[in-house]
Amino acid sequence: MARNFVQRFNRFYGTDLFPEPYPYRQSEGKMIKVPGLDGSGKMGKSEGEAQAIFLSDEPAVIRKKVMRAVTDSGPSTPNAPLADTISHLFQLLELVSTPEVVKYFLDAYAQCSIRYGDLKKQLAEDIITFLAPIQEQISSLETDDVQLKRVLRDGAEQSRQSAGHTLQIVRELMGFNS
Repeated sequence: MARNFVQRFNRFYGTDLFPEPYPYRQSEGKMIKVPGLDGSGKMGKSEGEAQAIFLSDEPAVIRKKVMRAVTDSGPSTPNAPLADTISHLFQLLELVSTPEVVKYFLDAYAQCSIRYGDLKKQLAEDIITFLAPIQEQISSLETDDVQLKRVLRDGAEQSRQSAGHTLQIVRELMGFNS
């Protein structure tokens, strides 16, 4: 929706005031959709709790969710392309694991020797490692009320100033007098 609003406003008023929003994770100029654990959609809160891994999830919860992820019976012919039923786990692996780990499991899949339990265990540990610094920062902010209130106050002030300036420009573009 934000992209639509930005495009319409900028085109209608002949400006480039608002930059078009883009996803945080991009690869070679294309958007990356983080797949859910069941492979049917994107990972997100609105898709269901079992489908998503939250930043606040404990390692045991992450392991449990990943181990429940949907898989198939495995490849039956060597060098077969990734099945749709398993590709979501490889996409997640590419986001949080090292290239060597991804290559190891892709090779195992190609050789029909992959063990999905091992893949899921590795994926869970890599997700836990990936989220650890974020969870530490969340934890430190939650325990420091003074710092949290200062950050909120400073952010609100900066937002007020920035929004006021932007609204003044928008009013001028739209022909409203200040």
